[in-house]
Amino acid sequence: MASDSSTNAQHGTTVTDLFNERLRVPHWWWAFGAVIVGVFGYEIQLSLRKAPWSVVAYPVVAALIVWMLWSLGRARIRVDSDHELWAHRAHIPVSVIARAATIPASAKSAAMGRQLDPAAFLVHRAWVKTMVLLVLDDPDDPTPYWLVSTRRPAELIAALGLPDAAADIA
Repeated sequence: MASDSSTNAQHGTTVTDLFNERLRVPHWWWAFGAVIVGVFGYEIQLSLRKAPWSVVAYPVVAALIVWMLWSLGRARIRVDSDHELWAHRAHIPVSVIARAATIPASAKSAAMGRQLDPAAFLVHRAWVKTMVLLVLDDPDDPTPYWLVSTRRPAELIAALGLPDAAADIA
């Protein structure tokens, strides 16, 4: 299990995370972003007829690409020592999770498509191939389950202290 310390904003204390994963974009996207900066910067520079200030296009396009890739990859999935699951900006106590199951890459399209309940809560990142299904048992919450992208589903389920229901079937 991953273990990180972070500051709890509400209480001002340091807690140890039982699981902590940031859903960053793949590294090759940054290289592709650099190519886009070069192509778009050059096109903008040509359209401005090579004016001396036209080189400003490169840092402007670079800043936009960096901001886009950073914002796409800033979602964090974590389980803190207070037994709360944080999925990006949402959180629930682990006590309301009845079951957990790994959704492999081969079943992801079905889980996100025809089998998806419109009331489900999603933290989905297309570049992360596996997910975890978390079935809730909370009469006060109309959300039947959470689907959360993670690269380490077994570690997340273990941090929640639940058995993997998908492993029981296989």
